Amino acid sequence: MRVLETLSPLGLIGVLLLAGCRQDMHDQPRFKPLAKSDFYTDWRSARPPVEGTVARGQLHEDSYLYTGKIGNNPGDYMPFPVTEAVLLRGRERFDIYCSPCHSRLGDGRGMIVQRGFRAPPSYHTERLRNAPLGYFFDVMTQGFGAMPEYASQIPARDRWAIVAYIRALQLSQHAISSDVPSGQAIPSQPPVFRGVPGSGATLPETLPLDRAKEEAR
Repeated sequence: MRVLETLSPLGLIGVLLLAGCRQDMHDQPRFKPLAKSDFYTDWRSARPPVEGTVARGQLHEDSYLYTGKIGNNPGDYMPFPVTEAVLLRGRERFDIYCSPCHSRLGDGRGMIVQRGFRAPPSYHTERLRNAPLGYFFDVMTQGFGAMPEYASQIPARDRWAIVAYIRALQLSQHAISSDVPSGQAIPSQPPVFRGVPGSGATLPETLPLDRAKEEAR
């Protein structure tokens, strides 16, 4: 009784509250990861997923979209229509992920190569000009030679956008006057692209050759 008499009213309330605390949440029944359990017949506490479960974002019903192959062979068509927006997206992703090695022209003389890294083949060789579209997608997905895989960094649709832009690069370096639509003039100066690709104002603008070289430095 003397102990209780020496406690302040607030201290007495605190003692009573602590006496009423329970450890149910702290000591609740639970399974530790990978621990043995005799509750299930297979002795495993971790339960396998329900049969047919698909992880979020992994429902790859369109196999061509995610592999670029028809059976074991690369296909030669785009899995969705190629629009200006697709090409602009492809150019943006290409400049970020591909141009350090392949260069923005696609000739295999990117900045990393100029500093000693192994040079990739030019996109403008006859072999790659005739390669099916699915081949480029598969190389980006699986990697090839010194090139690592980019599937973990670039989503499938962006990889296809890059494929479309690679084909546009190849056509740009081997185009002839008959490829130009009727009634459209051929610019006498090389086009210089303005703005950030995919951000809106990204249409090409023709500049004088000496000024274009100066801005490209």
